[in-house]
Amino acid sequence: MNVPDSNPRPSDWEKVAPSAVGLDGAALERLADKARRGSSTCLAVSRDGKLAGEWYFGANTPQEVFSVTKSVASVLVGIAQDKGHLRIDDPASRWITEWRGTPSEQVTVRDLLSNDSGRQWSATIDYRRLLMARDRTGYAVGLKQAHPPGTVWNYNNSAIQTLERVLRRATGQDVATFAHRHLFEPLGMTNTRLTTDRAGNAQLFMGMYSTCRDLARLGQLMLDQGRWDGRQVVSSAWVRESTGRSSTGLNTAYGHLWWLNKRGKVVGPRTATGQPERDGASSRESIVPTAPDDLFWALGFGNQLIQVDPGTRTIVVRLGKPRPPNPPTFGPAEAAGIRQAVTR
Repeated sequence: MNVPDSNPRPSDWEKVAPSAVGLDGAALERLADKARRGSSTCLAVSRDGKLAGEWYFGANTPQEVFSVTKSVASVLVGIAQDKGHLRIDDPASRWITEWRGTPSEQVTVRDLLSNDSGRQWSATIDYRRLLMARDRTGYAVGLKQAHPPGTVWNYNNSAIQTLERVLRRATGQDVATFAHRHLFEPLGMTNTRLTTDRAGNAQLFMGMYSTCRDLARLGQLMLDQGRWDGRQVVSSAWVRESTGRSSTGLNTAYGHLWWLNKRGKVVGPRTATGQPERDGASSRESIVPTAPDDLFWALGFGNQLIQVDPGTRTIVVRLGKPRPPNPPTFGPAEAAGIRQAVTR
């Protein structure tokens, strides 16, 4: 069903009929039906900066978007670099003093963004002990170095959480406040917030709450090379750096905390988010082999999704139940179906 006008939202988001932006309304309805059947709670589609459709399958309220938070962390690092607070080739030990004089001393901010930092990882660490920790940043910082940087790729929640320490000390600001002032507020993401652990640290590996409409704004920012309403929120250089190329040959489907459709050695998002691959494989041609290689995504557990498609100038956002009871679900392959709705 279409969203009622009474839903809370900023007033400056232009909503148009699909045909006004060259999209087939019937094809969008079929996409929405797939989303509904795939345990979704909402779906939003925009093209050329205009909202062409949104559907809600339940209450329109902010919900946890899990690892989509990581892509927001990437943008925050980009903003911090733009402002001169840090450089991603700096060693993280510049701000994480506990790593000085240890094998972690040479881990760079870039390594943390690329998930090839070599920091200690296991499923028990990432999905049990980290979640049990009162101070999740402190726990993550205190883990050991398992491999030299750049030699092993792991979807490492703990390593990513150490970026909270980096950002907080580099900027001199609480990270949740920094995010609000420099990203959420400029974009009008009024229903979005970072959450904190019990020690008050902003969570950067998961935990953000948001809505389909707010996340569509983030997608549009990335599609427009970091500009929003005439303002350069994050540099176009950062957008290219984080989403335009693989950050490591260990996983060509990964940029800087964004998933890419690049072809090569791919550790897929279903494996990386703790969900088994349907075919048991951890390497394949690309995430969606039938789609162009310039697509990129923010992805979270339960197929929370922002898709940015530069070729069609479209954004697709899907949020849903974190543990769908049964297939089918709605993930990158389904979202890439937006291309079938393009009429011009």
